Order: sequence, then structure tokens, then C-alpha cells
Amino acid sequence: MTVSVVQFGGSNCDRDAVRALHDVGIDAERTWHEDGLPENPSGIVLPGGFSYGDYLRAGAMAGRAPIMAAVRDAASEGVPVLGICNGAQVGCETGLTPGAFTTNASARFQCEHVHLRVENADTPWTRAFEPGDVIELPIAHGEGRFEIDEERLDELDADDRILFRYCDADGNVTPESNPNGSTDGVAGVLGERESVAVLMPHPERATLAELGGTDGRGILRGFAE
Repeated sequence: MTVSVVQFGGSNCDRDAVRALHDVGIDAERTWHEDGLPENPSGIVLPGGFSYGDYLRAGAMAGRAPIMAAVRDAASEGVPVLGICNGAQVGCETGLTPGAFTTNASARFQCEHVHLRVENADTPWTRAFEPGDVIELPIAHGEGRFEIDEERLDELDADDRILFRYCDADGNVTPESNPNGSTDGVAGVLGERESVAVLMPHPERATLAELGGTDGRGILRGFAE
């Protein structure tokens, strides 16, 4: 299987994603957006970075790039798609997942390690964990605040489409543990299919113990499920 990591102008985590996938035994290669998706990709990563320099707003330009029509088609056919950080913003902009990401409540770029509580462990991206497990991943974003209206949030909750919430080390979801002001502490959500997910933290930066942790491995192994 070969996972396509889509590279836009301004992407800066595409190489990290390819390396991290290799770390967990999954073949991956970068795909320049202008070249289109390869035929029959086994998975797709929308990586972090600053596609198109975050012009207009983060993810807005990349979300309308021609390759995203092919990504949407692939997702509708069951191809697993994972959007990470800027890729999460692109995923929301293109309608792969609900909600939107906007400027952090602090109005600052934030780069730190955070704790996440696993809300739904019955998805390809979370089957390495148990419900309520607390994992640690890094964040690096200026527009990571997840926004969604209350009615839609209730629907996501009812449908078990919330993957992760920001929490403290003991698993408590509190305002203090929410690094960016995301609605209800949401850090990652599913699309209409459980094979499509976006999250703001970086699992590809948490696959090597010597660099601070390996909790990201469980998420990336979702491509092999």
C-alpha cells in the first residue's frame, strides 16, 4: 500500500509525514498537488504547513485546489484520508469534515505539547487506544481553534464523530487544558465516513521516543486498518 502525502506550495510537514508513515511500516510518497493524485491511492494525508501562505485564511486556497476534487472522490469511495493541522483546515474548507478552524483565542502562534483524551476508540485512527486514554502530541498553529455551532456539535457527539478533546494529564477537559479555545475542547473529528478524519495536533511528530514520544504511531497505523 502507498499513501499519498499531498504537497501544496507552503506545505512544510509533508516530509515529516512520509518519514513517520515509514516508521510505522506504511509506504508513503509525496504528491505534488499540480500532478494530481496517483491512480488508486491506498490512503491520503493532507499535511501541516502554510499552504498558499495561509492567504485569505488557513486552508482556504488549498481547499479549492483542483486536486481536492479527486481527494473528495477518493474519500467517498472509502479511501482513508487524514488531515493534520493545516491539512485539518483544508479538510474543513473542502467539506470533508464539519466545522472550521480559526484564530487561536490567545491570538498567538502556539507550539507546545498537549494532552488529548480519546473520545471514540472504535475508528481506524484510534483502535490502538481505549476510550478515555490520554495521549500526548505536539501542536504548532496560529489558527487551531475549532468552531462549530451547538446543534452541529450535539450531532457530532451523538454520532461519535469526535475523536479527541484537549485535556489535562488526568483526562479532565478544562478551559486551562484547551490551548486554543476550541469549542468544547474538540481537537479532532471524523467526516461522514470513519475513514476520514482531521486533527489539529501532529501525530507525525510523535513517532520516535528519542524525540519526545510515540503516541502518534497509533493514529498513523489507521492507514493499515
